[in-house]
Formats: sequence, structure tokens, C-alpha cells
Amino acid sequence: MHKPSNIEELIAEVTALDLYTNLILQINKDLLLAGIDLEFSENTTPEILFSDLTQTVYYLLREKFMEYLNLLYIIDVPESQIKRLDGNDLEVLAKNVSFLILKREWQKVWYKKHY
Repeated sequence: MHKPSNIEELIAEVTALDLYTNLILQINKDLLLAGIDLEFSENTTPEILFSDLTQTVYYLLREKFMEYLNLLYIIDVPESQIKRLDGNDLEVLAKNVSFLILKREWQKVWYKKHY
């Protein structure tokens, strides 16, 4: 499994392996478990997926920090990766956290497919 270093690589890999729908379903499942009121349709474009997820993460960071932490816990984003991010600019932080969320969800989907 190739570990993508940015959102474009991640989407390219997911699409190439025809697992984008599985990624959407996994994200929806974990958002529901975390009690986050956000659901993506299977027709959601990768750009909209990333944008809407980033907006949600930004909102959680500003307004509902405990729910943000719960989401990270449920998705199982490594704490070490979160700690390496610069938290000075919330918009940039939200984008980076959204990428880490998608990357972790992609790992789950890839492992389910291959094992």
C-alpha cells in the first residue's frame, strides 16, 4: 500500500483501485459513530468531499472541540500525526486534519479489500 503524501495522491490511488464508494461508506459510518451530522452521497466528488469535511473539521475545532477529539478517536487518527501539525492557523489545521482523516479511512478501506 502506497502512503499518499497529499490529497491529490490519495484520491488518485482510491480512484485507480475503484474503491472511492467504499471510502465514502467508511467515512459515513465513522461520522455517524462520532455523532457528527454529516453524510456524503456516493456521488460526491472528491473535491466536495474534501471541502465539506474540512469545513466540518474547522467548525468542530472552533465550536465543539470535544466532538472533534471524539471523531479523531473513532477514526483512529494517530495522535503523533496530529501533534506534528501547526495549530496557529485553524483553516490550515482543518485542511491537514481532513487529509489525515481521509488517509486513515483509506487505510481501513484498503485493508478490508486486501485482507
